[in-house]
Amino acid sequence: MFPAPFDYHCAGSLDEALALLARYGGDARVLAGGQSLIPAMRFRLARPAVLVDINRLDELAYVRETDGVLAVGALARDAALERMPRLAEAYPMLAQTSAVVADPVVRQSGTVVGSLCHNDPAGDWAVTALAGRAQVVVRGASGTRTVAIDDFLVDSFATAVGDGEIALEVRFPTPPPRTWGSYQKIERKVGDFATASAAARVTLAEDGTIAGSGIAIGAAGPTARRVAEAEQILHGAKPTKEAIRAAADAARKLADPAADTRGSVEFKKDMAGVLVGRALTAALEHLGVEGLR
Repeated sequence: MFPAPFDYHCAGSLDEALALLARYGGDARVLAGGQSLIPAMRFRLARPAVLVDINRLDELAYVRETDGVLAVGALARDAALERMPRLAEAYPMLAQTSAVVADPVVRQSGTVVGSLCHNDPAGDWAVTALAGRAQVVVRGASGTRTVAIDDFLVDSFATAVGDGEIALEVRFPTPPPRTWGSYQKIERKVGDFATASAAARVTLAEDGTIAGSGIAIGAAGPTARRVAEAEQILHGAKPTKEAIRAAADAARKLADPAADTRGSVEFKKDMAGVLVGRALTAALEHLGVEGLR
């Protein structure tokens, strides 16, 4: 199929992009990587009357770490994160996620911020963003605001970005010492959407107990979901097989997937729990915890 008719504008500056978005409001969509938007337009699942292309705004193609935050700009490609050694050292969930988004061709063009804005229930980045307690910076005619990722992900294919606004960057807090994370997913084949996915980040206290965690699941409801009950179960607990099992069970209960060609509801719920268990085990073993298998 071919997209419905649309007007195309290539912005030469951020101010021009914002002016175009303000002019066309809800009729306009931002084009960055286009790896989700263009296929949706081809199948007429998305029918924007206007595309505002921001690919000339090289100033948004950054990944930089300052003041305890890793900031990923709106034009930072998945492949750029995949090639950063610093990510594997300090932001393992991001490094692991960037390496499994779709396939290498898609990762050359696809963007982290674009994936969050598309908010596909089976997308990868929203899961990691929730587990990492990320924030998204949004700008419009009325100014700039910062939105917690839990509030940013509104519904399937819907976010807190309003008409006339653009998501400028996503910010990941630098993990504290004695912290590690893991992203896990299953898919029918390389490059497919996740059948189920999970991310877990764990911080150990000096006494070896769990000081804090971030746990999220994907392909388990209208959007990626934080498993707050699992985080509460783990807080202050000893890192044991029993604690991991309880957290995984909380994820399984929270998961509310839809049956499709990738699997039944019960299978996907079970996989949500399994993947949370795998992610927690991988993170804790990296931190030196033994006896978890």
